Amino acid sequence: MFPRYASDHAKAILTDTPVLGIVGPRQAGKTTLANSIGGDRDYFNLDEPGLRAAALDDPVGFLRDRDGIIIDEIQRAPNLMLAIKASVDADRRPGRFIVTGSANLLTLRTIQDSLAGRIELLPLMPLSQDELAANGPAHFLDLLFAGDGFLHAKRDSQLVARVLTGGFPDAIARRSAARRDDWFAAYASAIAERDIPDIANIERPATLPRLLQLVAALNGQLVNGNDLGSRLGIDRKTALRYLDLIEQTYVVRSLPAWSNNAVKRLIKAPKLHFVDTGLAAHLANITAEKLTPEKGSFGMLLESFVLGELEKQSRWSKGRYTFSHFRDKDGAEVDIVVEDQAGRVAGIEIKAAATVGRKDFTGLARLMAVAGGRFAGGAVLYDGEHSLAFGEGRRAVPISALWSPSHPQD
Repeated sequence: MFPRYASDHAKAILTDTPVLGIVGPRQAGKTTLANSIGGDRDYFNLDEPGLRAAALDDPVGFLRDRDGIIIDEIQRAPNLMLAIKASVDADRRPGRFIVTGSANLLTLRTIQDSLAGRIELLPLMPLSQDELAANGPAHFLDLLFAGDGFLHAKRDSQLVARVLTGGFPDAIARRSAARRDDWFAAYASAIAERDIPDIANIERPATLPRLLQLVAALNGQLVNGNDLGSRLGIDRKTALRYLDLIEQTYVVRSLPAWSNNAVKRLIKAPKLHFVDTGLAAHLANITAEKLTPEKGSFGMLLESFVLGELEKQSRWSKGRYTFSHFRDKDGAEVDIVVEDQAGRVAGIEIKAAATVGRKDFTGLARLMAVAGGRFAGGAVLYDGEHSLAFGEGRRAVPISALWSPSHPQD
């Protein structure tokens, strides 16, 4: 059992909100978390055909005389959400229901009514590296905005293995790369054959496995619906719809472009990143052996890995943060832009190389110029040995700073 640092937040939700919704990828640990915080609540898994049939046939009757329960994989009977809404409207006590879902419950078209004020969603992603280390939650984002130098961070010789393994508990438990590969193959099949068809009518379901492989090959790149559609032999609108579905099932995330109304020469297209780099590597057929002579294909995976770690940490950080990417029409770019509640901006560049130079800070210098007084600092995360200063507010930092033991400054 690994610690889940989101558990304190989940418990807090149950004290003041009628419904806790734990959402995220299948097999990320949602059921384990729900049961660990749920005490002696009755548990209902809608993967079971009998329970699912009852919930679909009579959702109101399914809930009758049941309170303080856990309903797992609720997207398999989405009408239950409307029955829960009606039940909560009649009795607003906090902590009445815990539901989990492997699809974004608030974007499912079958759920028409607003659940605002009745449910709080807690995203639960695959395990973070500091959860795997079990040495307490890391606070990289808080420290970055506080101006920390990250002098404690050193090079991690296991970086490639971390990225290619990802964070799914069952994949991590496999003792060999070949067995993890088998697990990822079964996982991808379940997404294409069950999870996506569960939430939408698919005109060409045979396209979905190919779509997953193609998106893995395009991981970390700007979204281009025309290119995606032409490669799949479908129109742009259908390609973007399918892409939205795999985002709803937490296979990928869309990273929006950072905007500044005063600057007109910014690229506005979002970037596409896989939620789990182990799955992305499997689908793109990237292995440690293939990365040994040349790390070219590793760079985009590493970018997704860092984004994933930052988004996971944001769930338990002291501050609240949003994420985007920066690219202008002159080609200057920053992989990840982080903005805090006060509107301050920090930039993060990711390099797979073991060395770093001033040219690696070109994008950060451009972001600093555009952001002006809002710029809080920037870091180039790299596969190197030391934290190094490259001008005021800009540092090269070993990637291990993301999960090294640290505490936010008060």
